[in-house]
Amino acid sequence: MADTAQGRREERERATEVHDRQDEHREEQAWEAQSLDAQTTYEVIRREGVRELDRTTAALFWSGLAAGLSMGFSFLGEALLHAHLPDARWRPLVATLGYSTGFLIVILGSQQLFTENTLTPIIPLLSRRTLDCLRNVLRLWGAVLVANLLGALLFGFVLARFAVVSPETYPALSELAGKAMSHDFATTLLHGVYAGWLIALLVWMLPGAESGKLAVIVIMTYFVGLGGFAHIIAGASEVFYAVFRGEASWGRAIGGFIVPALLGNVLGGLTMVASLNHAQATSGEERAN
Repeated sequence: MADTAQGRREERERATEVHDRQDEHREEQAWEAQSLDAQTTYEVIRREGVRELDRTTAALFWSGLAAGLSMGFSFLGEALLHAHLPDARWRPLVATLGYSTGFLIVILGSQQLFTENTLTPIIPLLSRRTLDCLRNVLRLWGAVLVANLLGALLFGFVLARFAVVSPETYPALSELAGKAMSHDFATTLLHGVYAGWLIALLVWMLPGAESGKLAVIVIMTYFVGLGGFAHIIAGASEVFYAVFRGEASWGRAIGGFIVPALLGNVLGGLTMVASLNHAQATSGEERAN
């Protein structure tokens, strides 16, 4: 009888242990399935921004140069699809998928892209508003922007002057480059605001995306391309290509696209995402306290 009672107690203990482990496993699954809240996302991006601000100017420049070159593949990818698809109303819906190529390379390759930096280093600045932090942000912005544009310039030059693609692709390249400069200053500025807004939102969404990062990058950047919104670096490859092909002047490329797109991207990233999400994250923290 004693042995039977002891066996039953051991069996109950084992069952309790199994039940506790199952509860712990379910709890872990619930936490993993739960979306990051605003404060957690904010902290993830803040820490990433601090790491970026700690990097040397040389490291930022070389990473930015790689990103500028890589972003040229958004221009080339879209043009290649455009050239090989039939002339139908649905062609832009498929060809625009190529626009995501450069963004995938840059983001998954951890390269420095200026429009991402309208959010990432701004969060540390908003949380610690000092003159030194502002100088550091401006240092990062300057190094990355110059390097991105130089990379886009080199990509556009090689694509325009050397036989990188078949002759059938050049009309598609020229058509896309012409569209980038087809609007007036104010319209391109507005398009730049929407592009900066969407890219900064993309950066804000990535910490919670986990295994869905690929889909988030493709969907958000596809929307930028499909809307014809002006992204300073992706579009720079297009307008520089047009200049080197003799299809546009430097004044038209810089004054008609580079400047308004740059201003719009900064406004979109700073005001529509960085400031608003900083406000919601810090306000929620104050309520919690």
